Amino acid sequence: MFLLSVEGHFSAAHQVTGYPGDCAGMHGHTYKVQAKVAVNHLDDLGMAMDFRTIQNTLQDVLKKIDHTTLNDHPYFKERNATTEHIARYIYEEMYKAISMIDSVTVWEGHTSSVTYYETTEKE
Repeated sequence: MFLLSVEGHFSAAHQVTGYPGDCAGMHGHTYKVQAKVAVNHLDDLGMAMDFRTIQNTLQDVLKKIDHTTLNDHPYFKERNATTEHIARYIYEEMYKAISMIDSVTVWEGHTSSVTYYETTEKE
């Protein structure tokens, strides 16, 4: 198994409705995002997947939310724009183009991150 990863960044504003603290107010972050793709086999060139394909897909997804107010995005209309939901959103959007997506990690600061990946367990 090969696990390939690419990184990107986006900036956005959000607020966490119902949160009993500062995050309830509108504020922003510059988010760092890492997307990982799992591939079992190499192609004839000895590559699992072209990094450019993964990077372009990630950038296409991030363009949809870069420099926006996340709470105004349709995905976040019925759920808080938490880092957890942001990671899941990016994963689901990337899955549409790359079904081998393994996980997406989103940092909302230098020391805090969330990783989303799918399991066979039901939550």
